[in-house]
Amino acid sequence: MARSRFLPDNFTLALVTVVTIASLLPASGRTAHFFEGLTTVAIGLLFFLHGAKLSREAIMAGITHWRLHLLVFASTFILFPALGLALKPVLSPLVTPELYTGVLFLCVLPATVQSAIAFTAMARGNMPAAICSASASTLLGVFITPVLVNLVVLPHNGNATSSFDSIGRILLQLMVPFLAGHLLRPIIGKWVQKRAAVLKFVDQGSILLVVYTAFSAAVIEGLWKQIPMSALLGLLLVCAVLLALALTLTTFTARKLGFDTADEITIVFCGSKKSLASGIPMAKVLFASHAVGAIVLPLMLFHQMQLMVCAVLAQRYARRGQEAAPALKPAAQK
Repeated sequence: MARSRFLPDNFTLALVTVVTIASLLPASGRTAHFFEGLTTVAIGLLFFLHGAKLSREAIMAGITHWRLHLLVFASTFILFPALGLALKPVLSPLVTPELYTGVLFLCVLPATVQSAIAFTAMARGNMPAAICSASASTLLGVFITPVLVNLVVLPHNGNATSSFDSIGRILLQLMVPFLAGHLLRPIIGKWVQKRAAVLKFVDQGSILLVVYTAFSAAVIEGLWKQIPMSALLGLLLVCAVLLALALTLTTFTARKLGFDTADEITIVFCGSKKSLASGIPMAKVLFASHAVGAIVLPLMLFHQMQLMVCAVLAQRYARRGQEAAPALKPAAQK
């Protein structure tokens, strides 16, 4: 029997399991140092393999659609931070200050790659443009996110490092392995493509490691004593409001600017997403260890919410396309 689209996927269940383990058995002392080192290696390997997987041809195929890309980037790096700041007086009372710092961090992250492309394909959108926008968003996020953290998040929280220091650390820990993998793509690219399961294992495994080390440090610092159940429920509402506004505004703007349906689909799914795969490693670099648990909690909730909502939305787009196709055939025959 197929799993309902409204139920969490296996990876989300794994995240919940890891958070539970970290809450009951947090790593400390030498064990924590071991996991910190293992996490750093896993993240480097993750970005190395992503660099080897990224095709230059795929990027060039969609790069000329500059109006679409500008709109996606504006949604990712301007609209979201503006919403996070504008809604702060209304939404921040629903959560703790630490959790709303995590919400602001969520707002400055790049778009996700895999799910944005997958949902665009499911909804029959502009795939080359989606690949280009999502991939470029991840690469630009290496430089833009630390600067936005300095402008948007740092004034509200003292646990983030300065933008220039963070950019250097992100370049060293994330971008250098990525570029190394991309430069070696002619040699190892086919091997990586044939072993997608390996990339998925490293992708998800590295995130689970970061989540375990982050929540271990946060639990030792008293995370769950500082976050009441009412704040967690409030966080669900905050994430729902952000996602609803992002989906509504990207859809409205795409239609207002005259984009066709395929481009609208790409704009909606690339412009409303936030990357868990990039966000958690960046949080580890940008914030103090004991603060990372509360910082990434909004991102983890938003991630699952965007997957469930966008799965429904992608199916609606696909059905709309199937219904429109028969109507076009008689017109074409005339």
